[in-house]
Amino acid sequence: MQSDPLHSTATRPGAGGHSGGHSGGHPGGPADNGWRIGILYSRSGATSVTESEHFFGTTLAVEEINALGGVLDRPLVPQAYDPKGDSDEYRRLATKLLIEDEINVIFGCSRSSSRKAVLPVVERNNALLWYCSFYEGFEYSPNIIYTGAVPNQNSMQLAAYLLQHHGPRFFLVGSDYIYPRESNRVVRDVVEEHGGEIVEEVYLPIEAGRAELDEVLREIAASQPNVIFSTLVGQSARQFYSLYREHGLDPQRMPIASLSMAEEEIRLIGPSLCAGHITAATYFGSLKNESNLHFTRLWRERFGDRPTSTWSEMAYTQVHLFARALERTGSLDSRRLVEAAHGLHFESPEGPVSIDADNNHCVLTPRIGICRSDGQFNVVWESAEPVKPDPYLSSFGFSEFWLR
Repeated sequence: MQSDPLHSTATRPGAGGHSGGHSGGHPGGPADNGWRIGILYSRSGATSVTESEHFFGTTLAVEEINALGGVLDRPLVPQAYDPKGDSDEYRRLATKLLIEDEINVIFGCSRSSSRKAVLPVVERNNALLWYCSFYEGFEYSPNIIYTGAVPNQNSMQLAAYLLQHHGPRFFLVGSDYIYPRESNRVVRDVVEEHGGEIVEEVYLPIEAGRAELDEVLREIAASQPNVIFSTLVGQSARQFYSLYREHGLDPQRMPIASLSMAEEEIRLIGPSLCAGHITAATYFGSLKNESNLHFTRLWRERFGDRPTSTWSEMAYTQVHLFARALERTGSLDSRRLVEAAHGLHFESPEGPVSIDADNNHCVLTPRIGICRSDGQFNVVWESAEPVKPDPYLSSFGFSEFWLR
């Protein structure tokens, strides 16, 4: 494990915490008077920036809960590992947490490829994974609580907004793995069904370099779409935004639209380069509600000028959901935790959140934001009420998402 202060604090929360590891007792139960949990986010590798945000959001929630006395007077005691963005490492370290460390609740994974690598291990051991990334949907497991958005809570609203406000011609570019391909399939279906056109659909390696990105940007300049829908991730996504204006492309006239480009990566790119680009998310740091003001205050006290984002917020929120479920059960038994979670309603920094008993996904409020020159977002649209998750798009009707 890494030894930086953030990591050390996260693995030793509260005055009485310790770094986890095997310390006797029954699997997943209280150890040294604490509730042992696993944390499995990549602090290095292709998606280290966004997964570190997951990690920091988890850290903040654990520290906050422990400072208030823990759960039933016992601290949360995390054991954290860094899979370095490698699916095989996710699988190996999940197995280590469940078998060697005897921990059966894990907060972790970000990309769909890592979730799918861990899923068989979690199910085989009847453990519980809390997964906070938005993703492409079309999955259900009784051993996963999915707290991130699915397509009927972000992609559909974004497609409607772009068709209405920017035009019918879409250029799709993404990293070459499950989430971008499935997300683009959904967007393609929606756009073409409602009179739009996919000008091009391009996939690049997750760690694509400048030459590959320049080639795509030249294609965009030549084809002149109305909007670019990007599912690039990691350094490739940040460099894509950085190079955009160099190719004579204007975000005010032809924006990049994304589900993932949030405040911290914008800070790293440079906010002035991102102004005018569009993101669909259930959370933005600029939200003005009491829970978000509390969250952002704690965040600033802990992490300084690093901004909050959809990546850190849902990681923070899901730990609080877990703590409330644990308070009800007094047990880390997976089945009992899931049943308890189904009855929860939580006023999170993004607004009211609950977990749908039909599919273990969260009821969330979709929003669309336009990036400002200060790196925050102007929310230009939000749902009038939280939207029930429909991970299989079983009842999708486009008219219900048509934006005013």
